[in-house]
Amino acid sequence: MPTTAAPKNVEHVLGEIDALVTVIEFGDYECPYCAGAAPVLRELVSSSGGQVRLVFRNFPLFEVHPHALTAALAAESTADTGGEKVFWVMHQKLFVHQARLSDVDLRLYAEAVGADPRLAVGEPAQKYAPIVQADYAMGMAAGVSGTPALFIDGVAYEGRVDVPSLQHATGQSARGDSPARRRPWQRR
Repeated sequence: MPTTAAPKNVEHVLGEIDALVTVIEFGDYECPYCAGAAPVLRELVSSSGGQVRLVFRNFPLFEVHPHALTAALAAESTADTGGEKVFWVMHQKLFVHQARLSDVDLRLYAEAVGADPRLAVGEPAQKYAPIVQADYAMGMAAGVSGTPALFIDGVAYEGRVDVPSLQHATGQSARGDSPARRRPWQRR
């Protein structure tokens, strides 16, 4: 039986936990630009030879995306009841099906990925609100106003969201070489 308290210090990491470079994404599951960035970021991590990791943080733009907050809560519920691997499967599923994020859909997706569908929506999902609120507050403190917002080793990234540009920004070549000491886009 799942606990009633939401987990503390939740960090969703894709890639090696001790990777040299950390890319943080503040994202919204209903944002089409985040859906476009998701496969690019997965490719960046998978092609880095363990040198780059992705940390996802929720930043639901609830005023323009009416299902973004409930989708974020559902994603957090899958991490709690199914683990990190299940979270990343749900993460991908939400972006692929972002036109269908009703409560019924979210419950079905949670079940399909192997998480507890009863905790994915409604009152039970509210126990994950502090996680989403903490992510959102971190984004606000960092100056995030839209999604996707990317930070590479704590510095806002303003470039193109494509694999070659992100490889360059993280010090990776197309061959997956190790990152440089100074990021090419940082000022001296």
